[in-house]
Amino acid sequence: MLAVAKYMRDGTGLHRFQDPIDGRLYLHTHFESNDAHRVFTCFDQPDLKGTFTFGVRAPDDWIVASNTAGVKSDGIWQFPTTKVISTYLAALVAGHYHSVRREHRDISLGVYCRQSLAPYLDPDELWEITSQGLDFFEARYGIPYMFGKYDQLFVPEFSAGAMENPGCVTFNERYIFRSRVTQAMRQKRADTILHEMAHMWFGDLVTMKWFDDLWLNESFATYMGSLASAEATRFKNAWTWFAAEVKVAARIHDEMPTTHPIVADIPDVDSVHLNFDPITYNKGGAVLKQLAAWLGDDTFFDGVHTYLERHAYGNATQAEFLDAQEHASGRDLKAWSRVWLEEAGLNTLSPELEIENGLIKSAAVVQSAPRSHPTLRPHHLRVGLFDAGQTGTLERRIVVGLDVDGSRTQVPQLAGQSAPDLVLVNDGDLAYAKVTLDSRSLEALNRSGIEVADGMARALVWGDLWDMVRDAKLRASDYVELSLRCVDVETDPAVLAPLINRTVAAY
Repeated sequence: MLAVAKYMRDGTGLHRFQDPIDGRLYLHTHFESNDAHRVFTCFDQPDLKGTFTFGVRAPDDWIVASNTAGVKSDGIWQFPTTKVISTYLAALVAGHYHSVRREHRDISLGVYCRQSLAPYLDPDELWEITSQGLDFFEARYGIPYMFGKYDQLFVPEFSAGAMENPGCVTFNERYIFRSRVTQAMRQKRADTILHEMAHMWFGDLVTMKWFDDLWLNESFATYMGSLASAEATRFKNAWTWFAAEVKVAARIHDEMPTTHPIVADIPDVDSVHLNFDPITYNKGGAVLKQLAAWLGDDTFFDGVHTYLERHAYGNATQAEFLDAQEHASGRDLKAWSRVWLEEAGLNTLSPELEIENGLIKSAAVVQSAPRSHPTLRPHHLRVGLFDAGQTGTLERRIVVGLDVDGSRTQVPQLAGQSAPDLVLVNDGDLAYAKVTLDSRSLEALNRSGIEVADGMARALVWGDLWDMVRDAKLRASDYVELSLRCVDVETDPAVLAPLINRTVAAY
């Protein structure tokens, strides 16, 4: 059987690029969600998995890479048969690529880019993040990396940020830095590397059965990318970036008319592309962070391990993921899933303090929901009380954990405490919700110049203030004035970048 197909120039199928700098040629495949059929005959859907054995005839001065480690003989690159994978995960990259390799334990690591970008490639940092990530994920999942080698290829005119092809991960060239960049950009690149690596287990080893469970791939990789960054790399403040940018973007999109449940209705493949958005990625990752906090990290990852073992090299659904979590935790998650995964919308949480003679007489967390999506949800969170110290810096005095459910939840642990300068609902950023700051807290933040000692708490405050601007609870002019006056207190580059962007937008 002979087939002839066109090279693509839109980032689907087999994409062809000629470098205008030196005339060299570069090809790469991109098959997600259903473009494998543009290159070879197949039933192109995620639950019809198979093995792939590629042989590629290419010019002598080309390098060819695929999911497995190829060997060149008599002008033909032969690639061993892959493990069982979905069609959209098969990959082929070919051309005049520059490549460098290193070993990490028994895993061969490769980094590729086009020749004209080779002077800008920084493989040492890439290998550092990659090695740390592989060690972290193997330990967290309890399952060794299963696809042999691990190549990362920076390909021209890539139509996405990155793609998790097993053993042959492709990246947008914007992650090759051609000038000095901020630590925030390096952190974002590390997060992307770890996001794609998380997919090797959650997405490649076990794949969603159909695209209505796209969140099983993307939400989990979003959560795990930040977790791995914080626990395994030098980017220990990854969760502050998650709070300041990832979750703020989720809240903005969750209030748009286009919002949808995390588990979306995908009747056909054309509808898939509507859901590669901050609901599936950002909100889904935030909700998984909440689930892990509610169940406990060890219990949560016991459930993940069970899920991966049960469905290795196969396909699974939302119900099967939740069944594994129920098995690990002993809890019924059906009601949780219904309100968090199957219904759209965003809740608002507000503190309510009754103060008498300088002491808290009673405290509560009040929850509300918009008319368009009136569901109230359970939240596992913390409430922190902060006082201005001698220098005026707001420092945490006490934090209490509780489960919020319904329209009003009492916080009896705070009764008898002296009245704080700042009360921060969702201290530690476990929950996914908007938080409204009370007038007492706003006055304290103004007096202190947003001098909050804890970086995470400060990131949450910046996000809460922006939500209040969007809700017309804080004037845009006041937000701009406060931001300009206080911007120099922010020391975290990953928080500073979105702060500047929002200040410009409000101005």
